[in-house]
Amino acid sequence: MPLIILPILLIALRESEYLERTVGDFAEYLFEGVCATISFAGFVIRCIVVGYAPKGTSGRNTKEQKAETLNTTGMYSIVRHPLYLGNFFIFLGIVLFTQVWWFVLISILAFWLYYERIMFAEEEFLRRKYHETFLKWAEKTPAIIPILKNWYAPTLSFSLKNVLRREYSGFFAIIASFTFIEIAGEIITGGRVRDLLWPILFIAGLAIYMILRTLKKKTKILDVKGR
Repeated sequence: MPLIILPILLIALRESEYLERTVGDFAEYLFEGVCATISFAGFVIRCIVVGYAPKGTSGRNTKEQKAETLNTTGMYSIVRHPLYLGNFFIFLGIVLFTQVWWFVLISILAFWLYYERIMFAEEEFLRRKYHETFLKWAEKTPAIIPILKNWYAPTLSFSLKNVLRREYSGFFAIIASFTFIEIAGEIITGGRVRDLLWPILFIAGLAIYMILRTLKKKTKILDVKGR
């Protein structure tokens, strides 16, 4: 999906920097802060899910469906697809950052069409594997809009190590996306990079990414039994 949206994004960035041109730098910084807050709120949702997830669940599976157990507690007690809910807020903050309304609408539509197919496929897999258990859970748990009163405490304790091991790439992807849009927008509209805030954050994010990746690949510091 990012490869499909990228050419549209580059066209949209010709209309970016709207707030800076019309109401000044302060309003633009404020809006950027709101966008970043939305994206990192989505990231926090993912962290809550992953922090309580048992081994073999809530992963980034690309080759085949995988679910060693059926998650029905914690975030999964209030919504069936909490990771995709988190992804939506991450994505929404990033596309809002462009300040181009028509690009935001196209991106949200593309996101929904893309993830709807994934959700259908995953739920069919779970239905075949867990039968009545899945059907009873799905009947009372909404797909994407949470019902907070349904909350049921997770069966496992929260694991920060599990979050660090599994979500460091997502953290860096958020920062990299904001940095790319900021730099590309400034170059396309003004011919040069004027604001160094996001490049500095990118360097800091890259350092964190490399540290956590090294710990995951080269050591067992982030390993958690049963996760």
